Amino acid sequence: MNDGMDELYRDIILDHYRNPRNSGSIEGDSVIIIEEFNPLCGDKIIVYLHSLSGELIDDIKFIGEGCSISQSSASIMTDLVIGKKIEHAKQIVQQFHTFITGGNIDEDDNSLGDIDAFKGVRKFPARIKCAGLAWNSLDKAIDSMKKLT
Repeated sequence: MNDGMDELYRDIILDHYRNPRNSGSIEGDSVIIIEEFNPLCGDKIIVYLHSLSGELIDDIKFIGEGCSISQSSASIMTDLVIGKKIEHAKQIVQQFHTFITGGNIDEDDNSLGDIDAFKGVRKFPARIKCAGLAWNSLDKAIDSMKKLT
């Protein structure tokens, strides 16, 4: 990757870290709450998922502590899946896991937006866990939601 792209990607990660999107909690009986912790580095994340119908993500928020990789990844994730159908969000999670572990994804079907900023993370297995923490939480939240509907 050239220096210009590295700088752009660093800017995207830092922007989401400094100005997280969808940060906070959601109250209510129909909210799925999943908390994850990465003991290797101390990253923590709580994902709040709300869907009235069980088919569409009406709202998603997160509260987290940790490195810029984990927190910016959570911010980007919430931006990508809010307003999406649950099944589409599940596909986006699968695409993310394929992408972050170095697999190929169909560029025409790439729903990952700013997640390209994490391309360099693939070289560092410990950092992959940081980037994936929120995504694992979302995956578990979706599975929990499916069990309720």
